[in-house]
Amino acid sequence: MVDTRDTAVREMDISRPAAARMYDAFLGGCHNFGVERAIVERIETALPGIAGTYVESRAFLRRAVEYLLARGVRQFLDLGSGIPTIGHVHEVARRRTRHFRVVYVDNEPLTVAHSKPLLAANLNAGITNADIRDPQAVLESSEVRNMLRMDEPVGLLMSSVLHFIPDSDGPADLVAEYRDRLAPGSHLLISHVTDHHDPVAARTLADLYAETSDPLHLRDAERIESFFGDFTRVPPGTTYLAEWRPDPGTPSAASLRLLRGGLARK
Repeated sequence: MVDTRDTAVREMDISRPAAARMYDAFLGGCHNFGVERAIVERIETALPGIAGTYVESRAFLRRAVEYLLARGVRQFLDLGSGIPTIGHVHEVARRRTRHFRVVYVDNEPLTVAHSKPLLAANLNAGITNADIRDPQAVLESSEVRNMLRMDEPVGLLMSSVLHFIPDSDGPADLVAEYRDRLAPGSHLLISHVTDHHDPVAARTLADLYAETSDPLHLRDAERIESFFGDFTRVPPGTTYLAEWRPDPGTPSAASLRLLRGGLARK
């Protein structure tokens, strides 16, 4: 198979909104600019309650990481991580153990530049500037080679990232490449924007993201499910994020059903 993915180095551009800084803005963070805050306000006007979807996405990530920690997984590779603040993986892990390692991966230069000083005091966490569409570059980066043992179980996290990869870049083949490189006992996490539950809201969100540096590509439930391949799904399987092992007695923050995902084991 000829790899036709365009993995050219991404240039720094603060004139257009970037998804990583938009996510930070939706979570109430301070690592974003006026262009991100402006489009976030437009999205919130068009889709009231949308901020809760981003909060729910981070809550799902936390629950999944806690699940993995409880089962002895101590290594995490977070693809398309964004800015690692406000309850990100290393913050979740260190509440449970000192013995963990996290490598974040992002291809947006300013996101990585913002992240490095945030992680400087964390000996167990680092970030690398790489395009996740180039698994070889990711897995051979100095951060991954120095911090992770890929011959041991890893939590591979693809949280809200695959919807930024167009069909022309072969997302199914890409995920399969990563699955093949994982050791037995590893887990794959995926969450993805979908038009399965609320097609009108999903299309509205995609139309607004089309104005940013990171357009969205909507996929249905069947496509998202297929990304897990032959891995064994952790119950309850691939579902709306708020329904994936929710915290007892805690209502979902999301009023819109736009994110679907799950966790699966090799």
